[in-house]
Amino acid sequence: MILGAICSVLSVTFYAVGASYFVLFIGALFEGLQRAWYSGNNDALLYETLSNSNRKDDYDHYLGKTSAMFQVATAVGIIVGGFIAVWSFPLVMWLSVIPQVICFIISLLIAEPSRQSNQSSNIYSHLMTATKKIWTNRKLRLLSTNSIIGFAIGESTYQFRAAFVNTLWPLWAVGFSKVLSSIGAAISYWYSGKLIKKGGAFRLLLISGIYGKIINIISVAIATVISPVLLSSTSLFYGVTEVANSKLMQKEFTDEQRATLGSLNSFMGNLAFGVFAIILGIFADKFGPTKALLFAYLFSLPTLLINWTLFKSNKNE
Repeated sequence: MILGAICSVLSVTFYAVGASYFVLFIGALFEGLQRAWYSGNNDALLYETLSNSNRKDDYDHYLGKTSAMFQVATAVGIIVGGFIAVWSFPLVMWLSVIPQVICFIISLLIAEPSRQSNQSSNIYSHLMTATKKIWTNRKLRLLSTNSIIGFAIGESTYQFRAAFVNTLWPLWAVGFSKVLSSIGAAISYWYSGKLIKKGGAFRLLLISGIYGKIINIISVAIATVISPVLLSSTSLFYGVTEVANSKLMQKEFTDEQRATLGSLNSFMGNLAFGVFAIILGIFADKFGPTKALLFAYLFSLPTLLINWTLFKSNKNE
């Protein structure tokens, strides 16, 4: 976590300097390293911290609350950053260094969870064992596949959605569609713990999948001025879905490989995102942003089968 915080400070600093392509490239390199240090590690840290105090059953509650704050910060950042950028874009980047420095200081104050045992093993052997764990555990395999596909398509379409919104709304209003999404996600994250306890994680994954697919396809297939608002409404399920999926996966992870299994899932998700984002871009160049998004949303339909299979097999949990 500390190394991730250091890389985050360096990344935003290089972006702020931004004197040349090479400087920005270095910033992107440190951003990638920051994501790698955080990947799998932060959720494992939260889970084991709660486990040490006999509160691991409240993992969804605390993950939801901390993630909600991230979405609130995103919404505030978009609004404030937009106003400051009109005056000075470099100032936006330099001001962004300040919260990263604060994060680094906070990382120094976080206590390491106590270890049950100290083990020294070959890193490649450890990785192979973690990979076999995903392959042999059917529930974990389905959850991981669902997460990987969901991230690849979801992240690609979310980043690309501004191009579609700009065909319906003026440029100055495009940022507000993301603000709406962040507010919806914050609400969803904040109440995710209660919703999961009442509705069940597997049921919520299925309901979220059905609602999201219907709204996304209709909003793009019948594009109107309210389509961006409808697309943003799917974020009301985003937080609870992310927390539910994380909770279910953490239950299947072993203590020895908790961070590694999370990192493997994140690694595969980012690889899939990298491939799908390029395909989506090529498709958009040829057929336009609307048809590209429609293609992506239709392509994601098979994940409903995964959600249904998980729900049907585990509806008693």
